[in-house]
Amino acid sequence: MDRIWLQSYPQGVPPDIDIDHIPSLVALFEDACRNFADKVAYISMGKTMTYRQLDAETRAFAGWLQSLGLAKGERVALMMPNLLQYPVALFGTLRAGCVVVNCNPLYTPRELEHQLKDCGATTIVIVENFAHTLQQIIGKTAVRHVLVTPMGEMLGIKGHIVNFVVRHVKKLVPAWSLHGCIGFKAALRRGRAHGWQKVALNREDVAFLQYTGGTTGVSKGAMLTHANIASNVMQAHAWIKPVIREGEELILTALPLYHIFALTANCLTFLMIGAQNLLIANPRDIPGFIQEWGKYPVTVITGVNTLFNALLNHPDFAKLDFSSMRVTLGGGMAVQAPVAERWLKTVGVPLLQAYGLTETSPAATINPLDMHEFNGAIGLPISSTEVSIRDDEGREVPPTQIGEICIRGPQVMKGYWNRPDETDHVFHPDRFLRTGDMGFVDPKGFVFLVDRKKDMILVSGFNVYPNEVEEAVAMHPGVIDVAAIGVPDENTGEAVKIFVVRKDPRLTEAALIAHCRTVLTGYKVPKKVEFRDDLPRTNVGKILRRALKEQG
Repeated sequence: MDRIWLQSYPQGVPPDIDIDHIPSLVALFEDACRNFADKVAYISMGKTMTYRQLDAETRAFAGWLQSLGLAKGERVALMMPNLLQYPVALFGTLRAGCVVVNCNPLYTPRELEHQLKDCGATTIVIVENFAHTLQQIIGKTAVRHVLVTPMGEMLGIKGHIVNFVVRHVKKLVPAWSLHGCIGFKAALRRGRAHGWQKVALNREDVAFLQYTGGTTGVSKGAMLTHANIASNVMQAHAWIKPVIREGEELILTALPLYHIFALTANCLTFLMIGAQNLLIANPRDIPGFIQEWGKYPVTVITGVNTLFNALLNHPDFAKLDFSSMRVTLGGGMAVQAPVAERWLKTVGVPLLQAYGLTETSPAATINPLDMHEFNGAIGLPISSTEVSIRDDEGREVPPTQIGEICIRGPQVMKGYWNRPDETDHVFHPDRFLRTGDMGFVDPKGFVFLVDRKKDMILVSGFNVYPNEVEEAVAMHPGVIDVAAIGVPDENTGEAVKIFVVRKDPRLTEAALIAHCRTVLTGYKVPKKVEFRDDLPRTNVGKILRRALKEQG
C-alpha cells in the first residue's frame, strides 16, 4: 500500500526515523540520566527519585546481578506492580546485559511456572505479596536467585508504615518461605560493593522477552531487541515532540509498567524527555487513584477505555483540577465514543487513540496529538511504519475495504522465543506481521479498527463486530460497562449476547434491546442480555470476551 497516511502527518513529524546513532536502550537511559540528573524521574506514594539517584541505584542493581555470575543474555524475571523498585530493577537488568522478563503479579502458580520454565530465568525479583505463588513452583524451574521486596522498601521511613498496613491491616501478604532469598536494599549494598562492569550491547541483542497470548492460548515470549524498543521509543518521540515540552511534563502511570504499553510509552519514551513519572501501584482503587492524582499537576495520562470509564463514573473525578492536562492517550483496547465524549467534556482535552501489540513494541499507529476531538480512528501509521490491509489469502485490499491489519517496521519483534513455527505463521513472506485484528484505512491514511478477527460474530452469514455492538450499548445512560459475544443459535448460526454492568438498577433487558434497535441494524441487535456486577478483565483492564464465552 502506498504511504497515503503521510499526507495527514502533523507538522514536524518525519516520515522515517533513524536509530543508527543509538547502540542500545542502555545508551538512551544513560543519556537521560546525564541530561536530567537533578530532575525528578519517579514519584511513588509521595517518595521521589531523581535521574541521578536512578542512575546510581541501577548501577548497584546491575552490580548485584554481576556478583551472582549472570552473563550477558541471561533472563531476569520481574514480578511487581508500579513501585520504585521496578525501574531500578528494569534498567539495572539491562545495564548488566541481561534480558528482562516481565511477569504479571496476578499470575496463578501454573501461569508463573509456565513462563519461568519457558524463558529459563535463573533470577527473579518479586514483591512479597506474591512470594507464596513463587514458593509453590520454584522447584520446577531454573530459578536459583530470588530477591523478595516489601511494597514500601524504597520509601524510607514511610515504607515501614506502608509495609505494616499491607501486611497486618489489609493482610495482603500470605505466608511464604523461600530459602536463601535476599531483600532489595541488601542486593543494592552487595552490588555497590561488587561494582558494575559495563557490558557491550548491540541493537540486535534481545532486551525483553515480553509474554503475550495468555488469554488466547499458551503464553509465548515475543523477542524484543534493543533495536525494536529503541525504534519504537524514537518513533513515539518523533510523534510527540511537536507538542511535548522537554523536562516539563508529568505523566501519570496507572497502567502496569510490566505491560508493554506503559513500559514503552510511559517508562521509556517519557524518560528520554526528562519527564516526571507518577506511579500508581493499585489503579483499581479508584478513590485512592483520584486522591493521588489531585496532589500533582498531571500533564499526560495513558490508559485503557475501562480505566477512563471508571474514573468518569466516580463522583470525585470531576472535582479534580485539569488545568495542567495536555495529552490523553488511550490504547490496549478500543476507546468507545461515549467515553471519549464524556472525557472531553469533563477534562477538557481529547481522548486520542493509539494502537499496537506486544509484537510491535507496541506502537504502530497513533492519532495526531493536535487533534481537538475523538475521531474513532486508531491513528496514522507512525514514522518508518507500513500498514497493509489483507484478505484471508494474504492479498492487499484497497482503502475503505475491511481486512486483517498487517504491520511492517523496525519495531516489529524478532520472533517468538523458541517457537520458530509460530514465528513463521505470524509473518507473511514479505515480513508483514499478521495482527489478527480487522480494520481498514480511509483515503486520508487513518486506520480504523473494527474488531479482533477471532471475536467476529456470524449472524445468518453477516459479520457482526462486538466493538460496534458494545459502543451502541454504551450510549445508553443506564450502562456502566458492556461486553458482546456470539452464542450458538439454531436459526441464525450465531446470535449476539451482551453482558452488562448497570448504572441504573432499574434498567431492563427489554429497554436495552429497544435502545439497540434504534442504533443498530436488525441482525446486530442483541438477542440475549445478562446483567452482572462486574466483567472479567486482564491485568490492564481489557474485558476478557473469551472468559465470557466459556461461561456461556
